[in-house]
Amino acid sequence: MESQRIDCVGALVYDEQHRLLVVRRANDPGRGLWAPPGGRVEPGEDDPTAVAREVAEETGLTVEVGRLVGEVEREAPQGRLYVIRDYEATPLAGTLTPGDDATDARFVTRPELLALPTTTLLISTLDQWNALPS
Repeated sequence: MESQRIDCVGALVYDEQHRLLVVRRANDPGRGLWAPPGGRVEPGEDDPTAVAREVAEETGLTVEVGRLVGEVEREAPQGRLYVIRDYEATPLAGTLTPGDDATDARFVTRPELLALPTTTLLISTLDQWNALPS
């Protein structure tokens, strides 16, 4: 039996110094861990709409959504599967403030990111995609 797939998106948002935007997750999966902003695609949304909504909800920033960087699958509760498509995004406006599912939000350099407790396989995946911050 094929597991139920749950469509999700993530945002790889970089600032002018090529630091990466990450949030500390307030809820499971990954409560207390750092990850790019993202979440489930709601019914009727396309990926770019979902990316922009999730970034706004979790960080207060308005972004322009760019190219698809990559896709990963992660285990979800009850034998389901999160299918997460990560897109590059550019901040346009807003004030960085954690909201919704985030207890903190910040732009980080590569050394700062490597020192944080991050979600499963985040660092290796970003490395494979050549998407680590400077």
